[in-house]
Amino acid sequence: MKKLWLLMLAAFVALVLAACGSNDDSDDATEGAADDVDTEDPATEEEKTLTFEHQLGETTVEKNPETVVVFDMGILDMLDGFGVEVAGLPQANVPEYLSKYASDDYVNAGSLFEPDFEEIFELDPDLIIISGRASEAYDDLNDIAPTLFMGIDNANYYDSFKNNLDMIAQIFDKEDEAAEKLAEIDASIEEVQALASEQEAKGLLLMVNEGSLSVHGPGGRFDLLHSLFGVDPVDTSIDIANHGQEVDFEYIEMQDPEYLFVIDRGAAVASGEESGNELLDNSFVQNTQAYENDNIVFLDAIYWYITTGGLTSFPGMIEEVRAGLAE
Repeated sequence: MKKLWLLMLAAFVALVLAACGSNDDSDDATEGAADDVDTEDPATEEEKTLTFEHQLGETTVEKNPETVVVFDMGILDMLDGFGVEVAGLPQANVPEYLSKYASDDYVNAGSLFEPDFEEIFELDPDLIIISGRASEAYDDLNDIAPTLFMGIDNANYYDSFKNNLDMIAQIFDKEDEAAEKLAEIDASIEEVQALASEQEAKGLLLMVNEGSLSVHGPGGRFDLLHSLFGVDPVDTSIDIANHGQEVDFEYIEMQDPEYLFVIDRGAAVASGEESGNELLDNSFVQNTQAYENDNIVFLDAIYWYITTGGLTSFPGMIEEVRAGLAE
């Protein structure tokens, strides 16, 4: 009898111990599952950021940043085209068609060349976008927030435009919209190229700046007129310089372009005055084929000089050249 009682007691203890072990295992499993939920998936974390290599370095940015400061009017135009808000910008350079950004709803972040670091620091931005004019301030701006360089390469205009468009589209989840806009732009460029080929157009791009004249040719600031739109240059030996090659009216008469494309810089800068129309009163210009055939095309100085590379300006530039060739 005593032996039977001892066997029953041993069996009872074994059952109790087994039950305790089962509960411990269950607790461990529950804690393990909780740990799995709380642990951040590295793959998910990577999807929240993007890393871009650009002309001034490498920058990692968060997707869909909330507070953006921009120092390029073309990129402002592009962001506006996508409906992306910005917090700060150099307001002295805002063109009329983007005039809402000159209001008190936005912070004046300095000028295109000289950022106001104190104002930008107070904004605590998530992203800063610059181009060539603010490039010297890159390191200081990058100390405040991730800073991306999105300049336009004049010698490879369309490729750099598409690169900027792609970066913006990735950052703000606008890939589908970007693809649609790019398809429209591609079609417009093909139309211009077909017209230029049909006309066998030879042209000259002239910049007027309060009495001074300069021309821009292949490889220069407005190379896209020739390399992208297909207008043959009347002069292939023009010096490549940011402000072009200075010329006089006799030069224009001697080159005798079939098409004369004119950018009036005075109309683009706040302190300047329009002077391009004075060309029509000049006897040297009146001796050209462009004048005789009514092929002097005045280009929008804001599009070509201030907001180049935007989603409004670039299609506008294409249309101006198309209309000029079609007349």
